[in-house]
Amino acid sequence: MASSSSSSQIICASFNQDNSLFSVGTKNGFMIFDARSGRLCYKKNLGGFNIVEMLFGTSLLAIVGTGEQPAMSPRRLCLFNTKKGASVKDLNFKTSILAVRLSRKRLVVVLQHKTFIYDLNSITILEEIETVSNTKGLCAFAPNSEGCYLALPASTSKGSALVYKASESELICQIDAHQSPLVAMVFSSKGMYLATASEKGTIIRVHLVAQATKSHSFRRGTYPSTIYSLSFSPSIDMPDVLVATSSSGSLHMFFLDAVRNGRSQASKLLSSVIPGSVTDALDPANHHVIHSVVPAEIKSCLAVHSVENSQNSSKLPALRTVIYIVTHDGYFREYVICTTKSNESSWTLEREFSLLDTGSGSFKQNEHPVD
Repeated sequence: MASSSSSSQIICASFNQDNSLFSVGTKNGFMIFDARSGRLCYKKNLGGFNIVEMLFGTSLLAIVGTGEQPAMSPRRLCLFNTKKGASVKDLNFKTSILAVRLSRKRLVVVLQHKTFIYDLNSITILEEIETVSNTKGLCAFAPNSEGCYLALPASTSKGSALVYKASESELICQIDAHQSPLVAMVFSSKGMYLATASEKGTIIRVHLVAQATKSHSFRRGTYPSTIYSLSFSPSIDMPDVLVATSSSGSLHMFFLDAVRNGRSQASKLLSSVIPGSVTDALDPANHHVIHSVVPAEIKSCLAVHSVENSQNSSKLPALRTVIYIVTHDGYFREYVICTTKSNESSWTLEREFSLLDTGSGSFKQNEHPVD
């Protein structure tokens, strides 16, 4: 594992909109890697960075510095062209920029009390949204959805979110998800679902955006844990998969389709005789856990690369889920989880390499059962 000195170098990490690339911001600059090959695609040493966001596989980046250098103020958003190696547009704000999101049409900039929606092509402001105090810059954005859905916290005391259609600057609905304030949320690729987690972190809920209603509730665990990252699978042909990492260091994977469990009817029976607050954690869903994928309390960013039909080691039909994880102690890991309809599972660590070393190696590990 990385040393304590290197573990503090990574400030931010994020995947692009199709999870093919990921960026890492450090105290010295930023790097962009090809997630499928592990190849370092671009590196720039300009000082510390709090935010490095990509626009799919294009040369356009949105970067925000840590303020260690006057030109890289945390209040300045720089639209950076990697081919030219220079800024093409700077936007200055009165307070620090806490999050940035991009689609082919929109640029979203999140401050503590305001969120700005820009037209990306003309860099003109389309909407200025007053928000509750959002000290962590929490937001969810669905760049591949037709409406470019955007979710922002609606309360500082409860886990509520406001969902906007950024394509038209329209408020769609409010989703009341948790009793405690939100700490993580993410849209599915087309914006159909919004997954949320609160500060408590024991329950992850999935909401059908069009109806602003809960569709699934998954119990991550009994003891509180901070959810660091949530990600849906990108496939529209395979069952919806939701994965999460938390401060406990474990990776959790949930299936949204109850049919795989063969317990749909049992769930309906339970919900008819047990109050909703109890069945909330009994919603039938395959839940698979890999422990210690990340050291406890180390932040991480993850993405589901793919879900496809395959066969496991017993030659039984299975779903093969490929998951990428970038950790703030300086590592990239690729896990493959195979699950059968009978809920049998196994996992493999396919690749691991250091992001802070010039030579990136990889190795395979023997297959292990999933708890």
